Amino acid sequence: MSVATTYWAEYAWLPHVNGPVVEPDVLVRVAADGRIGQVTPDSGPCPDGAVRLRGLMVPGQANAHSHAFHRALRSTVQVGSGTFWTWRDTMYRFAAALDPDSYLELATAVYAEMALAGITAVGEFHYLHHAPGGARYADPNAMGEALIEAADRAGIRITLLDTCYLSSGFGAELTKPQLRFGDRDAAGWAERAEALKARPHARIGAAIHSVRAVPAEQLSTVAHWAAMRKAPLHVHLSEQTAENDACLAAHGVTPTRLLADHGALGPRTSAVHATHLTEEDVKLLSDSSTVICMCPTTERDLADGIGPARQLASAGCPITLGSDSHAVIDPFEEARALELNERLRSRTRGHWTANALLRAGTEDGHASLGWPEAGRIEAGALADFTVLAMDSVRTAGAVPRLGAETAVFAASAADVRHVVVGGRTVVADGVHQLVADVPSLLQTSIAALKGS
Repeated sequence: MSVATTYWAEYAWLPHVNGPVVEPDVLVRVAADGRIGQVTPDSGPCPDGAVRLRGLMVPGQANAHSHAFHRALRSTVQVGSGTFWTWRDTMYRFAAALDPDSYLELATAVYAEMALAGITAVGEFHYLHHAPGGARYADPNAMGEALIEAADRAGIRITLLDTCYLSSGFGAELTKPQLRFGDRDAAGWAERAEALKARPHARIGAAIHSVRAVPAEQLSTVAHWAAMRKAPLHVHLSEQTAENDACLAAHGVTPTRLLADHGALGPRTSAVHATHLTEEDVKLLSDSSTVICMCPTTERDLADGIGPARQLASAGCPITLGSDSHAVIDPFEEARALELNERLRSRTRGHWTANALLRAGTEDGHASLGWPEAGRIEAGALADFTVLAMDSVRTAGAVPRLGAETAVFAASAADVRHVVVGGRTVVADGVHQLVADVPSLLQTSIAALKGS
């Protein structure tokens, strides 16, 4: 429950008619409804009764693409070489060990880690629906409800992107590890997803796992479900060339064209990865104003390749950021990597400004998750913000007016000092206020899975 609070920030990254700017001595008044009532830059010294925040205040970060249980794979999948497909086999083994109780514990720890990294909202791409073998729990949405509860315990917002996952490939039945993902058909998926309800901290969206996992004739069912509810629709798109080749063999078109032909593209759709695209694919995505969610740390961890993010952005697609498999949970690293990857490919610098990269991780990310009222520090917006230390070994010496550049190109999750969600303090002085010992909870919840 929020209470009216006044915060005074040493510096804050604020909207401006000519683009965001860093202002000093910013007073942010938060109303009891958890929204920002007033923002006053250059307000003078911190007044009595205000919460003094040293450092740079930025909007809370939106993690637009997450698979919470993948966090358990960190380090385990770094042994040796392998491919995306061998990585996936390891992932299936961990998926098989989870039940609603253990998923609640793990996801609480993972979302608390996100809060400590400055993330205030997560898009959870959720397909781990049923018990191993495919049997339904007494509550068919028990696993999804565990994720919603975990976000609440960790103090962050969640958009549960309930995912339709029906086949192991074009025309192929689900394999044994995948049986718990399936819902018979898209109509069965829609019937189950309909029972999920939004809460103050949670909204419900939809996802098509991929064109290989949902038969072409059923893609429109998922797209229609999301459209009727004006809900976000997310989809893994062309992460691997093997998916493109199989789609061409099965349907004679690319995955992007297949989605377009079945009404699954548009401004409420986020195409995740979009790594291997044709020129026609880029045009289809941009003409439909489809959002592109890039996950640089996962894409490089899995050796997926560098997607044409700059080309897509120049064509008019909004860009968002996600930590996906959680090889790293650091929204500033994701933003930095988007620019640095492009520099490596092009051997030129300056493809995105720091302001543009911060917007991808804040305002555009929240909008893609169905939270358009978040991601800005301005009157009327949700009071979700993060404060970064400007005196750490990474950020010390920076010019304050270049706070955006410092945040993107120097800071890390370790520099997050304070996090507020809906006016409630979730992280203070780098310590989570709702989860007593996040490292220990991560340790015990992951160890339990490895011992299963």
